[in-house]
Amino acid sequence: MMLTTTSTGYDDARLGFQRRDPHRPEVIFPVTSADEVQEAVRYAIAHDLRIAVQAAGHGVIEGIEGGALIATAGFNGVKVDAERRTAWIEAGATWRDVLTATAPDGLAPLSGSAPGVGAISYTLGGGLGLMARRYGYSADHVRRIEVVTADGGRRNAEDDPDLFWALRGGGGNFGVVTGIEIDLFDVPTIFGGSLYFDLAEYPDVPEVWRDWTRTVPEDVTSAIAILPIPDFPQVPEVLRGKYIGQVQLAILGDRGAELIAPLRAIGTPVLDTVGELPYVDSGRIFAEPERPDSYTSRNVLVSNLDALKTLPGPDAPRMHVIGIRHLGGALARQPEVPNAVGHREAAYSLTVLTPGEAATPRDVLEPWREATVGRALNFTFEKLTPDEIAEVYDDYDRLVELRRRYDPQCRLWANHQI
Repeated sequence: MMLTTTSTGYDDARLGFQRRDPHRPEVIFPVTSADEVQEAVRYAIAHDLRIAVQAAGHGVIEGIEGGALIATAGFNGVKVDAERRTAWIEAGATWRDVLTATAPDGLAPLSGSAPGVGAISYTLGGGLGLMARRYGYSADHVRRIEVVTADGGRRNAEDDPDLFWALRGGGGNFGVVTGIEIDLFDVPTIFGGSLYFDLAEYPDVPEVWRDWTRTVPEDVTSAIAILPIPDFPQVPEVLRGKYIGQVQLAILGDRGAELIAPLRAIGTPVLDTVGELPYVDSGRIFAEPERPDSYTSRNVLVSNLDALKTLPGPDAPRMHVIGIRHLGGALARQPEVPNAVGHREAAYSLTVLTPGEAATPRDVLEPWREATVGRALNFTFEKLTPDEIAEVYDDYDRLVELRRRYDPQCRLWANHQI
């Protein structure tokens, strides 16, 4: 099936979670199989159209104008092999689809904090998940990839070491991925949730969390969100109108309560959601919004958090949501089969997200220049310069050469173009 701008369902098919600059394609292919993906790519080649791909649409930076959109939301099957502890994930599956499929066997993927995000696009960008410090990036645990390249051919990427390396971390620049096989882990439950502190009462929460991260084992993956909460009816009453430090915790093993004791010693949070929960419900840890919205963001990977006090506060001219994630542990180690994920030496990921249409001011991250070692594209929701994209990778020149090899006409409309 092919939709044009006058077709019923055109808008539903083109709109994703990010609404700031949605796709406006000439044609849409709502695919349900790898064969249909290949047909869509070959149609685009025959009609000299650029190609965008969208599953859930959280990471859209700049919508395609004209061209062909391959909409994969209906191509979202998940097949679990409990004995091998793997899952085969089709192109449009979200992490919620994967979690639902793996939970009956007590297995868990290296999923992210938001279950509604597309699992494959997330993984192609590296994938910094809830068990990242223990097991590494999601891209580190990909066994197989099936892909339709920009020439219309279908390949098993693992048969081509260069392509397999580039896809795992290089994003959507090298082909339209129709499915991946990933590792699963024996994690039926996790100790996690959030401690929501009122920063007016406990202003040192970010510094206490930072100091605490220097002491924790790899079984602890954590983050902090610093956010002004609007006084809206849909917000829990205890949070409305407050400037909140949300300490987000995901801990493996049976020492969770002991390990977070220094955080509980800060004081009484206005909301405490921490406890043992089924991994299938792990989206409750970060409790991120699930309503489509408009937003921009900028990200840096840093070696330290010495500039914490420079971050914009509740009185900033524009609302900003600050997200800081603790790295290190397994994230710092190369997997057995290396991939394109860069800057494993980084200690933290820092993202400044700005709700609405306006771009995140570039000067917000200026005080972090000295500590910056790179960037993470999965947390960057605005257009970067070529030099800024190069800062994401350790071997950008190799990726550029491979983009020329696999997509010489730059037909693929990736979120961040290599």
